Amino acid sequence: MRNVIPSTTALRTFVAAARHLTFTGAADELFLTQSAVSKQIRTLEESLGVTLFVRVNRGLVLTQLGRIYLDEVRPLLTQLAMASGKLSTLSTAPSSLTLRILAILGDRWLLPRFSRFAQNHPDVDVQFTSLLSRDRAQETEADGAFQFGEGAWPGCISDYLFGRRMVLVASPALLERTPFTSLDAIKQFPLFKHFETPYAWDEFCSEHGVALPQQTHFIRYEFYSTMLKAATAGMGMALVPIVYAQEELHRGELVNPLQLGCTSRYGYYFVLPERRQNDPALAVFRSWLLQEAQETRSALAGPGIAHDAVFIDTY
Repeated sequence: MRNVIPSTTALRTFVAAARHLTFTGAADELFLTQSAVSKQIRTLEESLGVTLFVRVNRGLVLTQLGRIYLDEVRPLLTQLAMASGKLSTLSTAPSSLTLRILAILGDRWLLPRFSRFAQNHPDVDVQFTSLLSRDRAQETEADGAFQFGEGAWPGCISDYLFGRRMVLVASPALLERTPFTSLDAIKQFPLFKHFETPYAWDEFCSEHGVALPQQTHFIRYEFYSTMLKAATAGMGMALVPIVYAQEELHRGELVNPLQLGCTSRYGYYFVLPERRQNDPALAVFRSWLLQEAQETRSALAGPGIAHDAVFIDTY
């Protein structure tokens, strides 16, 4: 059995000729000459080794094999046209991305900047979703995610954004009640711990060569936003990513006593599956995102502000 694959031109000509049962009608439909139609049909019959039409005085008659072939070819051409049309629609339709986002990162950093991306890239439709359902029973499928951690996720590419630089913050009212003139005085204050950074104070103490007594009063929080409000209310001292404390520091609601802080091994990353690294819409968003993160780190490295350390990591 010969493996013959005729050209689509020949097949379209055959279907048109079968519809009109004249070469003239097929020629008018396809904007070809009558001789060109006749040649396409003759070439198709020769390649298949069968007769498709019987020529009669006033036109054409399909042979039995011609009718069988028409029934097979016509739906294939229809499917081919539909596939081509679908591809054309996809190539011109706006790209859509679904990204998982952490609440404080969206509220304090991404969303105030996102309008610039939306204005410059109106063809990329970005939808944001929460990281997990509340009961952690199901996870929303996403094209990329903002993650907090040490930077390595199996099967994924991770780009460091910010967050490793932690800053010590307290309210001016708290420091008026209990003066803080040296690092040793930190033992007098309630200290806030974030559930996802349980070793932040260990990193702080190691960097500054101090030790906290076992009876240190720690208060644990699940969200940095809540921790910042508690610190503003004068309930204790907190170690927070400097990027999230800028509003309170700028307004004077919080201060950075003795310009103290530390560098944590934890930070915020943009993470995407390795298989999606060449996705055009993701590439556009990722490029914009990393530029914004770089500008943020540079701004935090200004005079008088503890900078957000930039690390070059390989995973």
